[in-house]
This record gives sequence, C-alpha cells and structure tokens, in this order.
Amino acid sequence: MVFNVLQAATDVVAVPMQQEMKLSLIDMATKGGWLMLVLLVLSIMAIYIFGNKWWMIHKAGKINKNFMNDIHDFIHDGKIKSAIELCQKYDSPIARLVEKGIERIGRPLQDIQTAVENMGNVEVARLEKGLPMLATIAGGAPMIGFLGTVTGMIEAFFRMSTAGNNIDITLLSGGIYEAMVTTVGGLFVGIIAYFGYNYLTSQISNLVFKMESTTIEFIDMLHEPAGK
Repeated sequence: MVFNVLQAATDVVAVPMQQEMKLSLIDMATKGGWLMLVLLVLSIMAIYIFGNKWWMIHKAGKINKNFMNDIHDFIHDGKIKSAIELCQKYDSPIARLVEKGIERIGRPLQDIQTAVENMGNVEVARLEKGLPMLATIAGGAPMIGFLGTVTGMIEAFFRMSTAGNNIDITLLSGGIYEAMVTTVGGLFVGIIAYFGYNYLTSQISNLVFKMESTTIEFIDMLHEPAGK
C-alpha cells in the first residue's frame, strides 16, 4: 500500500518535470542572445543565394539536344542570320557562346576562338557570382557561434565571481545556455551553407564542361568543308 502511494506520488511529480523539459526551437533560439539574430540573417542570405543560383544554373543547362545539329545545318547552308536567331531563342551560356562565334564568322579562326573563350569567361563569372558570399557564410557562421560560446561562458564565470559564496546553478545556467545555443545555431547555418556551396560548385563545373565541349565542337564545325 505504501509502495503504491509512493509510486503514484513519483508519477505525479515526473509528469510536470517531463513537461518542463520540453523546449521548442523558437524558445531555444530566443534564449541564445543577440548573436542568434546575426545567424538568422546569415541563414536567410544563404537560402536566397542558393535558391537564386540553383534556378540560374537550372535555366542555363536547358537547351535542345539538337541545338548544335541545327546550328551546323544553318552555317553550312549559309543561313547565318537564322543561326543567330536560333541562339537568341535560348537564355543559356552555351547559346551565347555559339552566338558570339557566329558573329565572328569570316574572321580568322584564332580570332573566333578567342572571342568565344572570352565570352565563356564572362559567363563563368556570371554563374559564380554570389558563391564567395555563400562560402563566407559557411566558414563565418560557426565562428560566430563559437563567439557566442565564449561570451556566454564569460558571462557565466562573471556571475560566479560576483556571487561570492552564494553560488547557485541558476546564476550559471543562462550564460551556459547561450553558449550552447549559439554554437548549435552557428554550426547549423554553416553546414547548410557548406553543402549548398559544394552542390552549386559541382553543378557549375558540369555546365562549364558542357560549354567547353560546345566550344570545341563549334570550332571543329568551322574547320569542316563548306559542302559537308
């Protein structure tokens, strides 16, 4: 009988304790201090840059698989204007490279190749615009989190030093809590930006490879006899 009463009392006490231990992400973030606002801004910037660059790369890679075959037919039929109009139908770096080369037809092949390569450098720079900021967020967010860790621990030890002999765990919990939350927040934002940066870099590398292959194919096309 006594055991049952004690067990019931323990269960009653355990339920509120379990309820108090529940903590939402919003509550955790708000208790992390002002550095969490900085991390929030960085996370929004990272998501915006990733979404914008992903959409740009996705559009840049969309081009008809018969594009170069059509360009080949137009050029060897002498329909230069039709070839340029076909390039202008696509919002793609590959099409702009070919268009730049077609506009130089009639000049030495070396001049055409140089013009196409220069255009390629411009397109690559356009694709990579914004990636340095994403890389900076990937490396800087964890450092900001660690800064919050240091400031939180300093606050905790300051409270301990001013408490004298009346040291209470509640005096330390606030600073330690801020230290842990900012560390988690910084690592979370950094990891997202890091994986996003590497993904975009790999996609750009694939697109650059297609651009280089198209450039070679276009130059080889100009070397072909006119009647082929």
